Parts: sequence; C-alpha cells; structure tokens
Amino acid sequence: MLRKMFSISIIIIFVFTTSISNAQEELVEKLNSISTAVPFLTITPNANAGAMGEVGVATAPDVNSMKWNASKYAFTKQDFGVSLSYTPWLRKLTGDMSLNNLTGYKRINRRQTVAFSLTYFTIGEIQFTDQSGFKLMMYNPNEFSVDGAYALQLSDYISGAISLRFILSDLTGGQQVSGVGETHAGTAYAGDLSFFYRRSFEHEDERKSTIAAGICVSNLGSKISYGGTMQNFIPANLRIGTAYTLALDKNNEFTFAFDINKLLVPTRQMDEDGNLLPIEDVAVPVAIVQSFYDAPFGLQEELHELMYSTGLEYWYAGNFAIRGGYFHEHKFKGARKYATMGIGLKLKVFNIDFSYLIPVASAPNNPLEETLRFTLGFNFGALNGS
Repeated sequence: MLRKMFSISIIIIFVFTTSISNAQEELVEKLNSISTAVPFLTITPNANAGAMGEVGVATAPDVNSMKWNASKYAFTKQDFGVSLSYTPWLRKLTGDMSLNNLTGYKRINRRQTVAFSLTYFTIGEIQFTDQSGFKLMMYNPNEFSVDGAYALQLSDYISGAISLRFILSDLTGGQQVSGVGETHAGTAYAGDLSFFYRRSFEHEDERKSTIAAGICVSNLGSKISYGGTMQNFIPANLRIGTAYTLALDKNNEFTFAFDINKLLVPTRQMDEDGNLLPIEDVAVPVAIVQSFYDAPFGLQEELHELMYSTGLEYWYAGNFAIRGGYFHEHKFKGARKYATMGIGLKLKVFNIDFSYLIPVASAPNNPLEETLRFTLGFNFGALNGS
C-alpha cells in the first residue's frame, strides 16, 4: 500500500513539474528582447572587429580599442594613431542611415595613454506627420557620443582604464508627440571601467604565443529623456572575453577570440497570461543588480540573455589579414545570428579594413543583410619611426 502511494506521489509530482515546465516554455517562446534608448552605442563601428563576429575585449590593442576595452591602449606599440570608420546601416530599410566613427589615441609615456572617440549616427531624412496624416516637416534625426579615456599599465601584464562619455540624441526635432507633449533632444552621461591582461610566451620550437583576457563594463550612467516624465535606460553593458594568438613563424600568425556580452538593464516582466508589462522605473544601480536575476523564467532565461561572439584572424607577414567570425543571440532575445568575414591591409603609415555580414537562418529581406563596414587607420608615430 505504501509503495503504491509512493508511486502515485511520484507520478503526481512528475506530472505537476512537467506541466509547470511546459507552461513556462510556452511563455518563454514569446519574444522578450531587451530594449534601450540610444541603441547606436551597441553597433560595432570598426571593420576589423566587425569581420571577427564583433569580438574585441581581449584582441590585440589597436586604435579602435575605445569601443571594446580602452585599457588595451596602455599596451599599444605606436605613439599616436587615428582611425575613421563608416558603416552604412540597415540599407534594406533605408538608403541614408549610417554610423560614422572617429577614434584616436596618444601615448603620454611608457605606461599612460589617453584616447578620444566621436561617434555620429544619422537615421536619414524622415517625413513627420500628425495623427491625421498631415505633413508637418522633413527632419533628419541623429545621435552622437563624445568619449575620452585614460589608460594605465598597472604591471607588465595588466592594465586598466576609465572612460567618460557624453551622449546626445535628437530624434523628434522638438515636435509634439502624443502622450508626451513637447519633446526635446535627450542627453545622458556615462562611463566605462575596463581591465586587460596580456602575456606572451616563447616556445622551444621558436614559436611565440600570446594569451589575453579582458573585461569591460560600459555605459554606466544616467538615464535619458525626450520629454515628459519618462526616463529611458541607456545600454549599460558587461563584456568579458579571451584571445589566443599563435605565431608559427615570422610570416604566419593566427588569433582566436571569444566574447560574452550581457546588457545590464531590466528585463520586461510578464503577467499571468504571458503579456509583457512596462519596464519598471528603478534607479540605475538597482537595475544593474536586478539584471542578473530579474528574467521572468529564472536562470534559463538569464542565460538566454547572453550574446556570444567568436572570431578568427590570420595575418601574413604582418601586412595582410583574413578574418571570419560568428555572432549569436537567442531567438527570444533578438534573434540576431550572423556570420562575418573581412580582410585587412596594413602598411607602415596606414591600414585599411573591410567587413561583410551574412545573416544565418533568418527571414527574407533581413535588415542586417549585406551590412558593410570600412575602416581607415593612420599610424602617425610611424613617420617618426616609433
């Protein structure tokens, strides 16, 4: 009798647990992506990282390190560099949207480096109308950020950096918006904190290898408002990663890199019927802490919020590079899945990089399809032999 009751209890527990799991899975199947204001801050500006699946927190230091991990600047070999990047954006939707980036750095001494960056994002010309469809005006919404960073080499293998950022987002041109009233350009202030570890080894067969790791917490700062009382989160973000470089000889070098990325902003909650609720308006520090446990379906959904990037780079004679990579985002958190590829050419004073994005298993006319990136870098220190 006891054995029978025990068996029945096990069956009831199994059925109950399974039904809960199935019910949760049914709700998880609904899209619950994390959204923020000023998403242009999350777009990859430079072509070399764009070609490697958008990895960059632990790759070799270069002029474009501001976006990924400013502490890498402390290990740059050159004295002074500048880079220009251009990305035509979502050309499947519009023909005049683009991301433009200017970045540069200057070494102060052996351990200290300062850097700057200007990013400009234009959405293209838009026709504003009222609720009746009456044309009001043509306007070109745009956003930009200005960054400054200080990087310090803390030891032979470790560096750290602090970055500060000013953000301006002008999306409405001061137009009246239903439910908000008169609008204005939004402004926000943010900062990054990053660390970088890099160590090289020489093997008995004369091959050389380098292992690196990095962490960057970016866009920690204020919310942004366009009018009324509503405050919007900016894309606070945590990125960690590693890279391994192997030089087979003086002409052939391979690098493999892997990054994990997570937004540090609230996840939308669900009611009992699975309907998404508005994002709770909490203080930024509270939101950052909650972002690690506030997903409606617990650990499983928290893991879904992680984004993965992996990239491979081959250099020949330090002058020509071939790159490839893959970016993965869970289907319920944005469903961005794409392969990337690109090439790079480095001469003494300047380098040119190009990348191309290929969506994977996506719907026809994916807006990210055929995304191109172009980067032109200058090493002015090379003119002086540095």
